[in-house]
Amino acid sequence: MMPRSVTRAVALLATAPFLLSGNIAYSAPSPPLDLSHYSLTFEENFDDLSVSPRGDGHSRWIAHTPWSGDFGDAVFADPEPGFPFTIKDGVLRIEARKNASGRWFSGLLSAVDSKDRGFCQQYGYFEARMKLPPGPGVWPSFWLIGRDKSKGSAEIDVMEYYGRDNSQFISTWHVWKSQLGQPDEGGRTIIAVPSGSLSTQFHTYGAEVTPTEVRFYLDRVERWRVPAPPSYSSCFYPLVDLALGSGWPIKDTPDPSMLWVDYIHVYQRKSD
Repeated sequence: MMPRSVTRAVALLATAPFLLSGNIAYSAPSPPLDLSHYSLTFEENFDDLSVSPRGDGHSRWIAHTPWSGDFGDAVFADPEPGFPFTIKDGVLRIEARKNASGRWFSGLLSAVDSKDRGFCQQYGYFEARMKLPPGPGVWPSFWLIGRDKSKGSAEIDVMEYYGRDNSQFISTWHVWKSQLGQPDEGGRTIIAVPSGSLSTQFHTYGAEVTPTEVRFYLDRVERWRVPAPPSYSSCFYPLVDLALGSGWPIKDTPDPSMLWVDYIHVYQRKSD
């Protein structure tokens, strides 16, 4: 299947900072990203929410992945009044909770639907400002998918957070090539943070895709970069979700759990 259908067996290796080739990490601080050199091309401030279950040709978001298959230990629910999405004071809340029978449901947003309708951009800086849920078993993510699959399915996990360890999050690059009869490619790094800080305040998580590199940012400070594989010349579209599990137990996951998303913005360099 497509990205994340591999239910993160590799996530069980999250204690290793570098799993595969092509990773360059940075320990020394770098200057914050200067967005005066960029133009805003996609602006979702969540003053309201335009979403349909799987795409109606009009909504800005859909509530499932645009391929056949969601992931994790919570079902991504079709939107209904008050669940799994609510908007208040320009902030989106994605909620995960159990129903009366004890089954978990949660939410995902994708900017492209199964008919390839929606926002997608080649190269640029993709950013989300979020406050993450605390507790074991939560698995929120902000990620990008390449629309062109001819060279393999490109996936950039700007951030994935496993609530079992509140002192870090993971950034990852993937090219899923098994459908082409070739080995999958990818690599990841662990980005350390003060314990609990990602759940007590908002932070920005960003990735800049260029013809030669992908650069990963926390609060607009570069934390990691990797060479861009050929499939990253595709246009990318953003997704955000509150999944559960990824191989980790959810028996102690707080019910309900909330992911707060202040905005999702995409920029393009003015020179491009």
